Amino acid sequence: MIGLISATAAGAAARDRLAAAWPDRARVYDGPVGDAVRRAFAECEQLVCFLATGAVVRLVAPLLSDKASDAGVVCVDEAGRFAVPLVGGHAGGANELARAVGELLGAVPVVTTATDAVGIPGLDTLGLPVEGDVAGVTRALLDGEPVALDAEVAWPLPPVPFAERGAHTVRVTDRAVEAADREVLLRPPSLVVGVGASRGAPVAEVLDVIEGALRDAGLSPRSIAELATVEAKADEPGIVEAAVRLGVPLVTYSAEELAAVEVPNPSAAPLAAVGTPSVAEAAALVRGGKLLVPKRKSAGVPATATCAVVRRPGRGRLAVVGLGPGARDLLTPRAKAELRRASVLVGLDQYVDQIRDLLRPGTRVLESGLGAEEERARTAVAEARRGHAVALIGSGDAGVYAMASPALAEASDDIDVVGVPGVTAALAAAAILGAPLGHDHVSISLSDLHTPWEVIERRVRAAAEADLVVTFYNPRSRGRDWQLPKALALLAGHREPTTPVGVVRNASRPDGTARVTTLALLDPATVDMMTVVTVGNTATRDIAGRMVTPRGYRWQEEPK
Repeated sequence: MIGLISATAAGAAARDRLAAAWPDRARVYDGPVGDAVRRAFAECEQLVCFLATGAVVRLVAPLLSDKASDAGVVCVDEAGRFAVPLVGGHAGGANELARAVGELLGAVPVVTTATDAVGIPGLDTLGLPVEGDVAGVTRALLDGEPVALDAEVAWPLPPVPFAERGAHTVRVTDRAVEAADREVLLRPPSLVVGVGASRGAPVAEVLDVIEGALRDAGLSPRSIAELATVEAKADEPGIVEAAVRLGVPLVTYSAEELAAVEVPNPSAAPLAAVGTPSVAEAAALVRGGKLLVPKRKSAGVPATATCAVVRRPGRGRLAVVGLGPGARDLLTPRAKAELRRASVLVGLDQYVDQIRDLLRPGTRVLESGLGAEEERARTAVAEARRGHAVALIGSGDAGVYAMASPALAEASDDIDVVGVPGVTAALAAAAILGAPLGHDHVSISLSDLHTPWEVIERRVRAAAEADLVVTFYNPRSRGRDWQLPKALALLAGHREPTTPVGVVRNASRPDGTARVTTLALLDPATVDMMTVVTVGNTATRDIAGRMVTPRGYRWQEEPK
């Protein structure tokens, strides 16, 4: 919950805007300001105070305990010009909260955390439990000193400017070791603990067998990703409570799924009880991995709980990102976040140039020229399979005549894939032209480099006969100068010569141009590969120089 506190009418107006925008996340605290701040700090994870920073410093100072648990506090000035993360920039989420407040109020987020200021992700913001000399290693990174990465467990991380060797080290490990001097330990969620239990097994015995297995194997409980068991034990109190106390999810699988898993220690007892010869080992192994601790029984007499521990390799992550039509303000916030999250960027050189300034220091860029789409797709998937966080970029929407198709054709279920939508050229052009896509419409590429012309022609003819608005991508190039006239002739067989046609080149870019002409007057020679051509249907009209396709139905009043 976010507590909102103000002292003046102007602050209350801005406060109420946030409350309206976050009805389920925010709570307004009224009354004397000091009391309101104290109550909000005790009850909320974050605060937004429409007060002077000096006043908030004096009010929250006695309430602070440590940076890991303190609420994140953001101050907004009386005029609503600046949002300042005051406390809990990373752990309390105040930096991100300040950015969110800035988006809603038009305020400038003033983030002074050193790592954020220089674009390096904080070691305590990587989404992994962290131990050791965080401040010292972070200072070394900020000062440009070499910091080595020792990844005992491969795990996808955001870009950090690591060196091959250095006096400081960031160590990614799930082993139960202490951090050395000038070392930070990152704990990846790499361990899956399979658990079986008799009915009524006490939680103490379940926890005891798990903790003993980890301790004897030299593994850290902070790297447990989940407890896993059979569906028949989904509501077994001892297992459920053990997951709660460990702070991890409980995942269940059917007996049929577990029975299909080959395990080293099958048993007749669970087969008779729940329908699978193995619970602990099979539940830990069902999604693959290396068995580190075979089935182990609890110490009770008789034993009421079993466990097994598996290390799952870190899954690489491939984000297929649409950059939009070129204008920076049409690049979505989600796309920006993925670009900053990726440690490896793969893309066409000219698209990389568009967003190079958004990348974090340390991002490895793999760029290539025109015509290497399949090579880029294979490269991106291969990097993800090596355990990296990869962004594969394309213009417009990456799923529309772009990189998503070849990438997903290469990818299998051994990596995580995320699609990030972008504003397509057709949509950007339509917004400039007016409303040409107001009814049913279709996009067709006229490039026959990968699609036979016979197939393209059949699709154009079908769109003409169906009276669909048609947007042509890749309409004309130096080597392909006859396809557009042919496609227009096919449409002309079903539409009047006066049918409006929109021609937009470099939509949304500073050198962009747009015009509305007609099917009869369009000169194909004025069109190139940077142009999108939109041909209206029989209902499309030129209204005040804008291309408009009616929605095709009348508004109906609801029956009374």
